[in-house]
Amino acid sequence: MKSVILVMHNIRSCYNVGAILRTAEGFGVSRVILSGYTPRVNDPGLLPHLREKLNHEIHKTALGTEEMLDIYSCGDIKTEIIKLKNEGWQVIGLENNIDKKTYLLGSSELREALSDKIVLVLGEEVNGIDYSLHDIIDLFVEIPMKGQKESFNVSVATGIALFGIL
Repeated sequence: MKSVILVMHNIRSCYNVGAILRTAEGFGVSRVILSGYTPRVNDPGLLPHLREKLNHEIHKTALGTEEMLDIYSCGDIKTEIIKLKNEGWQVIGLENNIDKKTYLLGSSELREALSDKIVLVLGEEVNGIDYSLHDIIDLFVEIPMKGQKESFNVSVATGIALFGIL
């Protein structure tokens, strides 16, 4: 049985964060790590009225799953990912349109490459995973697209990726 840790790095939208949390809970993700400028629930670094606003926006799509999951914030995501790699976790980046080799979700090649302990890294909605993290990612997964657009919304892509991986 596979275990997944989900990393949300530099996700901008509170609604995407909430939707991803709801999806993560539904798929039984073991832990969620928030880093960069990703909005956080109950962020102690914010003024109370701003914290309440973000909590409310995240809750609109998370629907309470933000209280069910093991979620924590990380200031130095690169060091955290390296630590997880040293503990035997395989790091997968959900990305498209990059110059590195990507595995297509659903392919037999990907199924053979996957381990049982996976860290799935999500990046910023428009620009993807920060390039400073590319060198520590073990493999990149791409969702095959049939339409004219080149990508899905990050929350939709997360659901597709988790289903395909698990």
